[in-house]
Amino acid sequence: MLEKILIANRGEIALRILRACREMGIATVAVHSEADRDLKHVRLADESVCIGPASSTESYLNIPAIISAAEVTDSGAIHPGYGFLSENADFAERVESSGFAFIGPRAETIRLMGDKVSAKNAMIAAGVPCVPGSGGALGDDPDENMRLADKIGYPVIVKASGGGGGRGMRVVHTEGSLLSSIAVTKNEAKQFFANDAVYMEKYLEHPRHVEFQVLADTHGNAVCLGERDCSMQRRHQKVIEEAPALGITPEMRERMVQRLILACQEIGYRGAGTFEFLFENGEFFFMEMNTRLQVEHPVTEEVTGIDLVREQIRIAAGETLSIAQADVHINGHAIECRINAEDPVKFFPSPGTVSQYHAPGGPGIRVDTHLYSGYTVPQYYDSMIAKLIAHGPTREIAIARMRGALGEIVIDGIKTNIPLHIDLLSDAHFQKGGTNIHYLEKKLKNHP
Repeated sequence: MLEKILIANRGEIALRILRACREMGIATVAVHSEADRDLKHVRLADESVCIGPASSTESYLNIPAIISAAEVTDSGAIHPGYGFLSENADFAERVESSGFAFIGPRAETIRLMGDKVSAKNAMIAAGVPCVPGSGGALGDDPDENMRLADKIGYPVIVKASGGGGGRGMRVVHTEGSLLSSIAVTKNEAKQFFANDAVYMEKYLEHPRHVEFQVLADTHGNAVCLGERDCSMQRRHQKVIEEAPALGITPEMRERMVQRLILACQEIGYRGAGTFEFLFENGEFFFMEMNTRLQVEHPVTEEVTGIDLVREQIRIAAGETLSIAQADVHINGHAIECRINAEDPVKFFPSPGTVSQYHAPGGPGIRVDTHLYSGYTVPQYYDSMIAKLIAHGPTREIAIARMRGALGEIVIDGIKTNIPLHIDLLSDAHFQKGGTNIHYLEKKLKNHP
């Protein structure tokens, strides 16, 4: 087993990793920017190293600084968490070439699945259902692109091959706007992802976002831990996630589980990963694979009882998975609300000092957060400050417990989106379940 792990992240996920390490008897190193000296995990870690100023490009994205911190602390492995460098193949390569274990997939796998075109081709080869599309990057022949769009059928969506986070995509409803949309998307792709390759797919009008969690070790073993529904989104950013997804029958789940286990084995996957799908009219269509731990991993942990971070660490140490597919059972229902430091109506960031923090409690309530009274939320990073998770034997009970927890939690001194979550948990369409990915945007537009 690994003796010391450097945590190359910040906030709640860094604290989550630290706690898993403590449970496993592994020493921890926290790296932090100058603005993050007072983070809870920095205070709790066995060692800490400042790796740069507040700007993430000079700290949490500074590969030489992180590698140097691992060297001077004699760490054995680096856990990237999510975001920042977690899906950076060059970082994974540098970590392992420097003699450390990277707690994540191999660099070549990150590259394969990080490119939307190569990922889709790999999934087609593995028998995973995909959205009808161009089958590769679009060329420069406008007539050919027009013919391709006609064959796919409007509306289509033009996407950056190296895109993500809601950037680099355009929905095209008519032939007249196709070529200009391709040109704009290519420019945006080059600006944000240093890769102007774009591809085209059929645009599904009312899909849900359903994703499957997988784990795979270095011995050819892979398991799928069921699915999550992440359809409650704003600007392509998830707001509420839950597991399992309503309307997914045991037969549908089993069919996807077997396909995704095979896909993991076909691409030689290692570690934790998530296959993301659009789900419409009873059919799944592959979108992308996230080659890292997801923000919403706690809902899967709650319904399966499997510690994903612990498994990640064991896999990186060369051990076999502690569970087989036959050991995976879905128990009850779990819901996660992402708590952000932002105005609940205008969604502007709301950094500042938390004058008082009080965590909710009760049966089935879990809070993943780095907050404490007196902590100052900096202005430099993502606004998510906590994840509130409710688990219950049924979805109705999980919703009831979440509503109670939202009423109990206290975060004073800054604005948060808790009022939005309270509203959504009382929404009749959410309570019924099965809302599509456009529902929240339309709700906010009609009832700001």
